[in-house]
Amino acid sequence: MSLIQITPIGFVTTNGAEPQGDDWSKVVSTIEVAQEFVPGLQGLTDWSHVVVIYAMHAAAFDRDVHLVRRPRADMPEVGIFAQRARYHPNTIGITAVRLLNVDGGTVQVKGLDAINGSPVLDLKPYAPIYDGVQDPLVPAWFIQLMQDGG
Repeated sequence: MSLIQITPIGFVTTNGAEPQGDDWSKVVSTIEVAQEFVPGLQGLTDWSHVVVIYAMHAAAFDRDVHLVRRPRADMPEVGIFAQRARYHPNTIGITAVRLLNVDGGTVQVKGLDAINGSPVLDLKPYAPIYDGVQDPLVPAWFIQLMQDGG
C-alpha cells in the first residue's frame, strides 16, 4: 500500500456545531484559502456552486463498528460504502455547495457539512454536465432518513 500525501489548500471556519437533525443546508461556512493558492480562485465567482473536498478530521473509522452498520436503529444494516456517514476508512468529505462570495482568500459557502477546522483539500466548480445525474436510484431507507431530518 502506498501513502498519499495531500497538503490542504485551506481550512473551514464555521460555528463548529452540527445542526439539529443533520440539516446542513442552512449552514454558512467560510473557507480560508492559503495565500499561495489565492490566485487559483480567479473566475470562481462565475459559478453558482462549488464542490468542496475536505478531510473529516474529527471522524475516526472503526472497522468493527462502522464497516457494516444501521444508518439508524430502525433501518437495514448496510455497508459503509452504501452510506453517506462520516465513518469511512478514508475520512474524506465531498459536498456540492452554493457559492456565496469570494473575497481575497476567503470563500463563503452555504450547505457545507464540515465542522470548524476541517482541512480543505480542493475546490472544483460544480458543472451539471459532469456532476449531476438524472433519475438516480436511491434506497427507500435513505429517502425515509432525509424525510425525518437525518
